[in-house]
Amino acid sequence: MLDRDGYRPNVGIILCNHKNQVFWGKRIREHSWQFPQGGIKHGETPEQAMYRELEEEVGLKACHVQILGRTRDWLRYEVPTHWVRREWRGSYKGQKQIWFLLRLTGRDCDVSLRASTHPEFDAWRWSDYWDPVDSVIEFKRDVYERALNELARFLAHVQRRVEAARLGGQ
Repeated sequence: MLDRDGYRPNVGIILCNHKNQVFWGKRIREHSWQFPQGGIKHGETPEQAMYRELEEEVGLKACHVQILGRTRDWLRYEVPTHWVRREWRGSYKGQKQIWFLLRLTGRDCDVSLRASTHPEFDAWRWSDYWDPVDSVIEFKRDVYERALNELARFLAHVQRRVEAARLGGQ
């Protein structure tokens, strides 16, 4: 399902623990790491898609997390042509995402990367809040930075870093 501009509706999930570290997943059989994300199915709300993707990719249910916030609008990124399936070239540009910031209220052992028959990740770790911006694949970097910046206001000590960086840049 693509919008008229060629973007696939999608959700991104930033899951943090009590230390405000974020879940960082290693894509199965690859050397790349990313946040959980996935497409919004026809008839689903972004929140419904987020809970479905969270369970499919990370094995967590709604009872394991608390929603702290979400982005106000869609954040878009374009996928380089050589990463696009041949049959989608010409019509598909990339993803438009609503990002959710979640707090894990369950335990680390509640995470199950084998919750679905088609796992997305084969390893995971907790990372400092800002680390993903520097280590995600380049074409997603800007959207990760925008999502983390917008959602930082929901995490007190992280917000102070955003404000300090902004003041230092002036």
